[in-house]
Amino acid sequence: MKIIKSIYSFFSKLIDKIIVVPISKLILIINKKFDTPSRKFENWLSKSNTLLFISLAMAILTFIVIDQRILIYSESSAEVLTDQKVTVLYDEDNYVVEGVPENVDITLIGNKADLYIAKQSPTNEVVVDLWGLKPGTHKVDIKYNQISGGIKYSVNPSVATVIIYEKVAASKTLSVDLLNQDALDERYIIDEITAKEDSVTIKGASYKVDSVATVKALVDIKSLPKIVLGEKITVSAPLVAYDELGNVVDAEISPAKVDVELLIQSPSKEVPIQVIPTGNVIYNMGISNLIVNNNENTTVTIYGPTEVISAIEYLPVYVNVEGLSEDTQFKVDLQKPTGVKYMSVNNVTIDVKLSSDISNINIENVGISQINLGSNYGVTPVDIDSVTVKLKGVTDIVNGITASDINVYVDLKGLGVGTHEVSIIVTGNDYRVEYLPSVLKMKVKIYEK
Repeated sequence: MKIIKSIYSFFSKLIDKIIVVPISKLILIINKKFDTPSRKFENWLSKSNTLLFISLAMAILTFIVIDQRILIYSESSAEVLTDQKVTVLYDEDNYVVEGVPENVDITLIGNKADLYIAKQSPTNEVVVDLWGLKPGTHKVDIKYNQISGGIKYSVNPSVATVIIYEKVAASKTLSVDLLNQDALDERYIIDEITAKEDSVTIKGASYKVDSVATVKALVDIKSLPKIVLGEKITVSAPLVAYDELGNVVDAEISPAKVDVELLIQSPSKEVPIQVIPTGNVIYNMGISNLIVNNNENTTVTIYGPTEVISAIEYLPVYVNVEGLSEDTQFKVDLQKPTGVKYMSVNNVTIDVKLSSDISNINIENVGISQINLGSNYGVTPVDIDSVTVKLKGVTDIVNGITASDINVYVDLKGLGVGTHEVSIIVTGNDYRVEYLPSVLKMKVKIYEK
């Protein structure tokens, strides 16, 4: 009996707190809004039953609202869970499975309360159970495990046709492939690349393992740690298998990653800028000087593989002087030689100075050499073995030129046994001078050694 009285007292106080008191305060506020409150209205409010009836009405209204909410949550509804991951249960050490969808859609049917609980539950799982099945083709059900017994469900798709293969393994040679090489500073080169593993193991269905032509460790230049020139960098590179056409093969690779060591260097060399005029200035003028950047910054630093830059002695800059009749300034963009990755200078200013004090002289008996003759051939001149070279240029310059400053040769590239007429080519050490052979062609006889 005491328990019932205490419960009754609790609910009485609760109703008084959340219903009676707020309503009383509301009525008092309304009453104060009127300038001349009605005596009848005050008398009505002063009756003991008035607040009781108002409270009862509010309690009934509250009950109706709560009951409606309960009805809403008890109504049957449906929810669709999209892209639910499928878990496959099978002997992963000995078999490979194909044909199981990665994701499915699940339609849940039940009251809203159960649906809410079902969606929040972490134990829900979509499963394909292949335990006990042998290699071959099988039709299997896709099942949804959920803890609420009051919910019906359907899975789309609900059935999968799977193929089970025996897992085989093979060893494959490993190579390293560099991604995003453009992200590397142009002055740097990767001098050494060493993978800690020479070979890896490919596992999977026999037809996939047999199709693997190469396995590559992919090193992304963008993800390299801080680069310290001359010190080796170690990165963990993922492995990818490819067939002979370069398509990715979906196979298990063991290990999945390997460590790759990179040694990054920045080989460089400073070389002079060599101005080479093309064409000829006006007939009564000669080039007296070729000035690079007002004789300042006349060299350029080139960056690239050591074997490339070591063979470069100067950087040629070609200037077209055809028909030039007065001093002229040129702004020229530098062209990177093949294999060079970066240059410290991209353009230069060339001043071509002319002089009317020119001379024409001849240098006699300049010997003729040959280039590009096959190693199994020999050659002899048929008609001449030397020529006179005519020089035109500023007097002080041409007077200082000797036969040793001139190179006369014929190009025998692609020629075989027999007698051939070939062009005579003349070059000189000083590009301010025009060189012209007295004979433009000669005959040579090529024989087999």
